[in-house]
Amino acid sequence: MRQGMKSTDKNIWHMSSIELYVNRLDSVESVLPYEYNTFDFCHDFKKPSPSENLGQVLFGERITSSPYEFSFNKSETCVKVCMKSYDTAKEDQKKKLDFLKRGMQLNYQHHWIIDNMPVVWCRDINGGNKYCTTGFPIGCFVTQSGVSSDACFMHPEFNKTNTYYIFNHVDITITYHSENEVDWYVSKLVSARLEPKSYKHVDENHLTCNGTPMEIPGDYTDKLNITYTYSVKFEENKQIRWGSRWDYILVSMSHTRIQWFSILNSFVVVLFLTGMVAMIILRTLHKDIIRYNQEDIQKDYGWKLVHGDVFRPPRHGMLLSILLGQGTQVLIMTFITLSFRGLKWKTNFLLTALLCPGVVFVDIFIMNLILWIEGSSSAISFGTLIGILALWFGISVPLTFLGAYVGSFQKFDYPVSTNQIPRHIPHQDFIRRPLFSIIIGGVLPFGCIFIQLFFILNSIWSHQMYIMFGFLFLVFIILLITCSEATILLCYFHLCSEDYHWWWRAFLTSSFTAVYFFAYAVYYFFARLKITGIASTILYFGYTMIMVLIFFLFTGTIGFFSCFIFISKIYSVVKVD
Repeated sequence: MRQGMKSTDKNIWHMSSIELYVNRLDSVESVLPYEYNTFDFCHDFKKPSPSENLGQVLFGERITSSPYEFSFNKSETCVKVCMKSYDTAKEDQKKKLDFLKRGMQLNYQHHWIIDNMPVVWCRDINGGNKYCTTGFPIGCFVTQSGVSSDACFMHPEFNKTNTYYIFNHVDITITYHSENEVDWYVSKLVSARLEPKSYKHVDENHLTCNGTPMEIPGDYTDKLNITYTYSVKFEENKQIRWGSRWDYILVSMSHTRIQWFSILNSFVVVLFLTGMVAMIILRTLHKDIIRYNQEDIQKDYGWKLVHGDVFRPPRHGMLLSILLGQGTQVLIMTFITLSFRGLKWKTNFLLTALLCPGVVFVDIFIMNLILWIEGSSSAISFGTLIGILALWFGISVPLTFLGAYVGSFQKFDYPVSTNQIPRHIPHQDFIRRPLFSIIIGGVLPFGCIFIQLFFILNSIWSHQMYIMFGFLFLVFIILLITCSEATILLCYFHLCSEDYHWWWRAFLTSSFTAVYFFAYAVYYFFARLKITGIASTILYFGYTMIMVLIFFLFTGTIGFFSCFIFISKIYSVVKVD
């Protein structure tokens, strides 16, 4: 928002209006978001609403206009927006009031926007610190037993049992920064804050915005009037520049120290693994290669002994190829298909293009049915579903076919030939068996990411803003290195024990990190969230399974190709008769 006037006449301001937009309402106790117009608040259906892009639609964003409108640098006090009347004897009005009370009971949050900035609500917490959030509650509820929701701690007057307190008034503070630009004196909005309050307006003709709170008894059966009001004031701040205006949202986000601890912890793990890999490559493996290449050695042993079987195609190779094709798409956003010896590349193409995306689409379709039944704003319209299918079959499938077709003409030559008869694998003790190594292989990568995972889940389910993308990139690099090195270590140990079944093991060793991801998501659901209701629970685990599947493909692909490159390299430098 840019407001300007001639610098030669700084007493004349060109007044312009500031529009306030409202977004969907959500709750930490329910996965179901609702449009602003679903609740019986003050509406303005005359103004056009901004259009959402596909990403906003899929995430349930529903930005609409509101009747709140201000004039720049014009402070106002206790302005009436509208009045809502309810008669519990009328079924339609009773349903609206009950839905409003249900929203207060589940602690649903408003999300308002001014000049493309979220309006934040800041409140004092322990130690004199401030906690700021981009949402504020529509009200609060004190149960029959006297248990209060978080928002009811704002004022000591909110203490009556079985009573709802609706926040029908907001004090809005808009901060702007002024500066000279050529011949104009320009003002730009740099922050927007509000404080929700509850007032019972007795006289509609003389609003004072003070006094007792607006109470709604839980067993109320009479007529009720709720008047919505606001106050707005403008403050100039010459210290905040327009380019850094989002910094005010980060006032209470003191996670930097925790993030650096997470990075340091992950870095130590990477150093440990790197040291182990370096020791193997520079010492043990180097000595093995020299010893294996000596002409006086008459008998092969160790990992050289399985050179004729190490590149033998694995069981269920088609399924592994499909998973790797999908994982590669996730990893580098490119569509390629991996085939073993070029067999059945057309079948491979079809399954790669349809299997995993089909699973995700069915999951989304089932969850969308639940959202549609519950009347949530996250429900995807039929037209949007058709658009998603068009993107899938119009872009993803043809590009996958193109990659498979080109790949079918490329032949990869392994560094050693494969024997006609598979070699017998010696008996393996418990710690060398696949299950044990797969379980162990996922521990270290998960240990590097679980702190970041906590903040990401907070961003998704607890509606906390995530802005530490620099830390996230570092953790991403550490995850790549950790998955690669852990898989290479375990792969080398198994080859030394003459077990050449490494294909699936390499994929599952690092992809088992996704199992720990899912286990942590289950713990997070029961320990950190207050989600209630069967529909919300199904939606939580439905969305979680999509994330786990993508993470499974992503980490498994990293481990497989790291192990494949490692094995190809060591067998290319050893002499084989």
